[in-house]
Amino acid sequence: MLGHSVIVFEARDKLAGLNEYGIAAYKVNDDIAQREVAYLLDIGGIESRLNQSLSRDFSLADLRAQYDAVFLGLGLAGVNALGLEAETVSGVYDAVDYIAKLRQAKDLSALPVGRRVVVIGGGMTAIDIASQAKRLGAEDVTIVYRRGAEHMSGSEKEQNWAQVSGVKIKHWGGPRRLMVDNGVLIGVEFEYTQLDENGKVVAIGATFTLTADMLFKAIGQTFVKSAVTGSVDLLELKNSRLSVDADRKTSLANVWAGGDCVADGQDLTVAAVEDGKRAAQSIDRFLRTG
Repeated sequence: MLGHSVIVFEARDKLAGLNEYGIAAYKVNDDIAQREVAYLLDIGGIESRLNQSLSRDFSLADLRAQYDAVFLGLGLAGVNALGLEAETVSGVYDAVDYIAKLRQAKDLSALPVGRRVVVIGGGMTAIDIASQAKRLGAEDVTIVYRRGAEHMSGSEKEQNWAQVSGVKIKHWGGPRRLMVDNGVLIGVEFEYTQLDENGKVVAIGATFTLTADMLFKAIGQTFVKSAVTGSVDLLELKNSRLSVDADRKTSLANVWAGGDCVADGQDLTVAAVEDGKRAAQSIDRFLRTG
């Protein structure tokens, strides 16, 4: 990098990514992520530029022209949609966005919390938001997952923890219709599901309904390709994420990537840290040898 320094561009007003914005508030101390950031910045030679977003404030081509090496740690900024009519009505929320607002909130009472909450999904985010809603005062919280308990990506320990907290988990159900009254969510209709001979989830016709005044979507996140595809540079993609080699080098000569945005990643903080380490070692070799 220019002047033997490292510059970190961050789209939000704090560093630390998911450790700051994506982990449920009840799991971590409020300042732990920022204390880790401060520890790393104390190394020296690292400058952070906040509220600076790729594709909005600069392009990948700009970075490649100004710096000797570029590392992309873009994460998964998109949230999967249910694909149902009336998905934008009052009472329907993205779980990831809500958790981020919760982590930054100074007054928890200012956050909307329903009496009857339904969460759709089977991963850690679904369990986090369900447990958090219960702790914030929701009377009834139910997670609905389209497969069985053994297929949930949320750990068994976390599932048990959520249920001890009063969260109910219902398996083999897929959302069919959002029930709305005067533009406000009042319930969700589900279809019972099963796996066919190819292991694909299919509806079996019978339905059930859950009353709900709040619905959280927690069915996965996606890589927002527009951040890099709008550039004149061409980055090779694999499975809709950035393709990298063992050193986390992309198809572009001076660009590396790591974390959730790369193909074949594990979507874990520890895996992202390993990606950063491998990329840093590779970048160091690149800078030394030209």
